[in-house]
Amino acid sequence: MSGGEILPIMLLAKASRLGNRSRMDSHEVISKAVERTSFKEVAAQMGVSLSLAYKWSQPDEMQGSGTANPLDRVRQLYEITRDPQIMQWLCHKANGVFVQNPSGGGPRGMELMPATQEIVQQFADLLTAISKAASDNRITSEEAGHIRSVWDELKRFTEGFVRLCEKGDFAHLAEEIKTHQPRK
Repeated sequence: MSGGEILPIMLLAKASRLGNRSRMDSHEVISKAVERTSFKEVAAQMGVSLSLAYKWSQPDEMQGSGTANPLDRVRQLYEITRDPQIMQWLCHKANGVFVQNPSGGGPRGMELMPATQEIVQQFADLLTAISKAASDNRITSEEAGHIRSVWDELKRFTEGFVRLCEKGDFAHLAEEIKTHQPRK
């Protein structure tokens, strides 16, 4: 996940446990994760040799004695395809959600108020979707899918808003609002 282009955002309950793993190299993340179990257990569960599992915790072959690990392979697959569904699937399997960072590059001079109004509107859209779906005291799978898509869009936009606020970069909010296409 290079250049800060993407970031899987886990549910808040898990976020505090993640620490700075997004800043670590993939082999460091694997080493840290295996501390909860053992390389022997990982190798057995994944059906690979113990030596291969150990190699995943070392820098890649260009820098050290390691080999391309599963995290590097997933990153490479994403970089080749640029399909965010790969990251969405992985985050979903971790009981989380993928939120793509805003691309920036918008015009200068954006006021903060339109961005906050957009978040309020998206939240209202979510409440509307929930109310309409629940009006007959049941929610179909299609309605649940619609609620999920509205919720995911609200999370995506709000995460971009918060990131730009943290940077003090209100100018790029204009592009985010301009390119926002709510899913119906």
